[in-house]
Amino acid sequence: MPYLVYILECSDGSYYTGSTDDVNKRLWQHQEGVEPASYTFSRRPVKLVWASEETKYYYDALRWERQIKGWSRAKKQALIRGDFDGIHEIVKAERKQRDQNKKKPPR
Repeated sequence: MPYLVYILECSDGSYYTGSTDDVNKRLWQHQEGVEPASYTFSRRPVKLVWASEETKYYYDALRWERQIKGWSRAKKQALIRGDFDGIHEIVKAERKQRDQNKKKPPR
């Protein structure tokens, strides 16, 4: 059974990242508010803004989902646009900032 990762844009402008084996069913569940405790429940309506290619294994989709969830908003927006060069530029800038922070003496 193939799985994929998806990103929803919520009504408040935030992004929700998930993975599923049936994106249409999952999108319907988010839109209908099937799970009141879910992140998207109070942020409806939601819009599907990105979906990955299918992967054969659930753990691959879950790993990719978790990775994207840890990304900055700018990096997610670059992914949604399909701007892979932009993602690399953001990563380089983040590394540079981390390196500069490491060099600062503690207060």
